[in-house]
Amino acid sequence: MYSRILVPVDLAHIDKLAKALNTSIDIAKHYNAALHYVTVTNRTPSSAAHSTRELEDELRLFAEEQGRDHGIDTSYSLIESPDTVVELEKRLVKAADETGADLIVMASHVPGIGDKLHFIRSNAANLVRDAKISVFVVR
Repeated sequence: MYSRILVPVDLAHIDKLAKALNTSIDIAKHYNAALHYVTVTNRTPSSAAHSTRELEDELRLFAEEQGRDHGIDTSYSLIESPDTVVELEKRLVKAADETGADLIVMASHVPGIGDKLHFIRSNAANLVRDAKISVFVVR
């Protein structure tokens, strides 16, 4: 049913992604699918890395570790964007197309007052709307 699963990751917040990561691993094992981890970033240093080169190295190590620890095929890509807030969903849709992904598994933030007042936009909702493939949102 699924052969390649796209998994957006933010290495600066990996502790908040455990449930989504475990879900993607379970689905990959069930369908003998490969996982493709993707990070969309700008050039600004973050707590995950001081440069895009360092971030790409961290992402590569993360993907390799996940594959080794769970016995699944993994790959990765780092996508640079001048404005990740505006372009995140568009870049993820493009990454899904380019990698041949047939499912996206991603984490969602817990809804709060900012969502009810429409201060916080939902990346997951926008991705569900724009993607041509299924999107599994894990809360």
